[in-house]
Amino acid sequence: MKALVGVLTCCLLLAFSGETWAQAGMRRVIIDTDPGVDDAFALLLAMRSPELHIEAITVVAGNVPVDVGLKNALRLVEIAGRTGIPVARGADAPLVRRLVTATYAHGDNGLGGIEIGDPVLKPAAAAGATMIADLIRQHPEEISLVCLGPLTNIAAAFRSDPSLPKKIKEIVLMGGSMSGGNVTPAAEFNIYVDPEAARIVFHSGAPVVMVGLDVTRKALLREEDVRRLESGSDPVARLAARLGRNGVERSKRAGGRGPAMHDPLAMAVLLDKSIVQREKYYVDVETAGELTAGETLVYRRPPLRRSAPWISPFENSELQQYQPNVEVATDVEPSKFFDLFIGRLTSSRTISER
Repeated sequence: MKALVGVLTCCLLLAFSGETWAQAGMRRVIIDTDPGVDDAFALLLAMRSPELHIEAITVVAGNVPVDVGLKNALRLVEIAGRTGIPVARGADAPLVRRLVTATYAHGDNGLGGIEIGDPVLKPAAAAGATMIADLIRQHPEEISLVCLGPLTNIAAAFRSDPSLPKKIKEIVLMGGSMSGGNVTPAAEFNIYVDPEAARIVFHSGAPVVMVGLDVTRKALLREEDVRRLESGSDPVARLAARLGRNGVERSKRAGGRGPAMHDPLAMAVLLDKSIVQREKYYVDVETAGELTAGETLVYRRPPLRRSAPWISPFENSELQQYQPNVEVATDVEPSKFFDLFIGRLTSSRTISER
């Protein structure tokens, strides 16, 4: 019995000691984000998940301008007691387009008007794309990227070093859709903001799991979920409850059924892939369309047919070979997701290191 207790104690110490997470087989993760209410939920979930060794949080312009998102990310790290996690400022604009934000949905401060104070913690010296590239090179085939915003930082890192995609364990991203968009009839917001970056990532050769609107629209935060969050007593649970209460009330005023938990669901899929059903498809991103830029085209079967060819002797109209490149989430178990999400955020467990 004493020997068993000793083994269990050792395992617990390994699980909660930041310096030994990687040695204990914990998963190395970089979170690229544009906080954002649902990004905040996702970050809190990640920071309350002891199986994740969060190497860095990189911030990109998207839901809000990059400096607003950076402030939010730094403050969330402080509230979660995870100040050992480096937070880096990333791209302040898409690769080739003007920035379109979603402050209409997230408010000017990105958190729906919920005030969380100014951070004391300072950002890392390295730029977001540089930090991503350096960490992947340091830990080849060990890093999982969780991408919760436009894919500008990831694309910039891949452009700087084309060998990086082959060194990534996986990319789990919130973005895209098989069934229409949420910012235009065609496009989901994250892909719409920087479709060129998304196309680079989708065609990079890295293993990609796309958690899009087809499943996130089925994970709606309800009144009963907020009450469960409100049962928590520590700073993380209290903040999650405030964000949740505010989100539900805003949704009611707008005639909705509750805010969709886009980014937390993507984070949860990293933690437990059984939460969603997945299929391997070929996915491309529209970049040239005047009305459809940012649309994710999901080919479920061959052929890979593009638009009808122009009248030109130089046009190649041959059908392309069908080769799936993305694992697409097609359905979700909302109750399983919310049990994981709320259970982690209301847990009294403390993780003090990154």
